[in-house]
Amino acid sequence: MPQLPDHPDLAQLRRQARELLRAAAGGDAGAIRRVRQVSEKTTLSTAQLALAREYGFPSWPRLKDEAERRRASAGEAGRAGDGAQAGDDGQAGYLTADAGELIEGQYADRPQLRPVLDAVLALLPALGPATVQARKTIVSLVSPRRTFAVVRATTKDRVDLGLRLDDAEPGGRLQSAKGIGGGGATVRIALRRPEDIDDEVRGLMRRAYEENTAPPAPRRPARRPGAVAGTMIVVIEGSELPGRTCQPEPDGQGHQDVYVALGGRSEDRPALTMTNKPGMAIEPVPGDAPAARWEMPVTVRRDEDGFDFAGPFVRGVRDDRHLGLIWGDLMDDETLQVFRGAKLRLVDVDPGLIEQALRPGHKLVARIRLTDARGNPICARVHPPYLTWSVTADGAG
Repeated sequence: MPQLPDHPDLAQLRRQARELLRAAAGGDAGAIRRVRQVSEKTTLSTAQLALAREYGFPSWPRLKDEAERRRASAGEAGRAGDGAQAGDDGQAGYLTADAGELIEGQYADRPQLRPVLDAVLALLPALGPATVQARKTIVSLVSPRRTFAVVRATTKDRVDLGLRLDDAEPGGRLQSAKGIGGGGATVRIALRRPEDIDDEVRGLMRRAYEENTAPPAPRRPARRPGAVAGTMIVVIEGSELPGRTCQPEPDGQGHQDVYVALGGRSEDRPALTMTNKPGMAIEPVPGDAPAARWEMPVTVRRDEDGFDFAGPFVRGVRDDRHLGLIWGDLMDDETLQVFRGAKLRLVDVDPGLIEQALRPGHKLVARIRLTDARGNPICARVHPPYLTWSVTADGAG
């Protein structure tokens, strides 16, 4: 029977239990025999119990309590020794006991994915000062300034690495971070094995760390609103709607009663309350309609930097003013549960078209194809050829 050291490392005991579980799940005869001594099930809790029994304790909590008691009685010398061990281990120094227990719970039923998380954590020493914070479903990686990445075991065969990259757009390996939960992540990368963490992923991790470690840019003096140039009418004409059902991620949630609506504020238009977003979903249209159309006024201001836009349907900061379309599931209580959105950026419109649209009897028209290349609802910032802008006059075809 192995003897518990005088100064036991609780993190090391946890790793021993995980290694036993991985070996048993992988078919190792010796590991299976050790686990079968306490249970016919191959789970993290049975591996922990088997390890505790081998050290002569009736349960895993009793082993933990004794390990913590011995560490506490060891005093400063024991803590210094633990610090050296954490430094040798590479990632153990980043984890608190509470974080370690929460992480164990996240991977208890998918131990084959734990090496993916370990490989992500192994990148931290090369980045700089960072801490690991764990909640029930995610692990947050925090720079001295704020969270720059999150890791989530999303499915039984996939870990999502969410990165806070404010200027990154979904494309290639970068996917929308919707649903990853917390940390301010803007994009995510799907990881299924440690080997997926290649130079591209390491580079994006470093970029996320550096962007979220540098101090924020100094605040510019408050801008005085420009003079009102007028009010223009904007029309959004949507075509090629994707249908009432979709599943944007192959292994993600399916949506069964899809609607698309205009985002904003209105007291005199048909609208739905959104269950998971502020504001209203205005003039909702079923996802299988032949077409969709919304019309709204937009206030146009002019200053030394050009045009700016305002109104109850305009969203975003000065350099990202846009109109938003919202995709959601219509719920039984007649609310909309939003799962993605699309941006039609007014700041991208040719200023010449804005000048024309401000003329009496003219309208700025956005024609948007509402289905993306994969047959799903269009989302994020919409570019040509999915979106075109033009100006029409009253009575023009």
